[in-house]
Amino acid sequence: MTLRLHNFFRSSTSTRLRAALNLKGLGYEYVPYALRKGETRTPDYLAMNPAGLVPVLERADGTVLTQSLAIIEWLDERHPEPPLLPPDPDGRARVRSLAYMIACEIHPLNNLRVLGYIGETFGADEAATKAWFTHWVCETFDALEKTLSGSPETGGYCHGDAPGLADICLYAQVWNNRRFDIETERWPTIARIFAALDALPAFRDAAPPNQPDAA
Repeated sequence: MTLRLHNFFRSSTSTRLRAALNLKGLGYEYVPYALRKGETRTPDYLAMNPAGLVPVLERADGTVLTQSLAIIEWLDERHPEPPLLPPDPDGRARVRSLAYMIACEIHPLNNLRVLGYIGETFGADEAATKAWFTHWVCETFDALEKTLSGSPETGGYCHGDAPGLADICLYAQVWNNRRFDIETERWPTIARIFAALDALPAFRDAAPPNQPDAA
């Protein structure tokens, strides 16, 4: 199966998908877009994804998949090894909960469209934008740290000793935080897990600085 990944090097949702593809050992064609230049707002791109967002995973048959978490679960169903979700219902619920804390609570408030909107509409300058971004990261990372540090189900990674969906989301978010100089020392469990993930080639190769369109 030939896969084409339409993505942006600094997009955390794109980082998630690169890490998932790498963990599955799936090769793909890397197709970069510059979001600030409007390259995902062209008629051709909008015909593929009317939302004008990245990432998009395109199959050889022309089928287009959107939304990073949906794509990752599709990958896990089509390519079950190594699994990104635990085999038991309780474990899957826990991992999804951890992943959604990042994907549904931090990302919607801090993505590029929102940051651009608060600047253009409400006059948020660079300092105000950083304060906004930092606030929403800390709101969730404080809770995530307590959840991870207080659970016996947390192992070397977010759930047990193999990386999965929650780790993919965590890894991408920590890289995104660095755009605003938010380091992980405040959250020792998150910092430990991130360091463990960053030592894995599948994750390190997915990191924003290591992409061909990184500038």
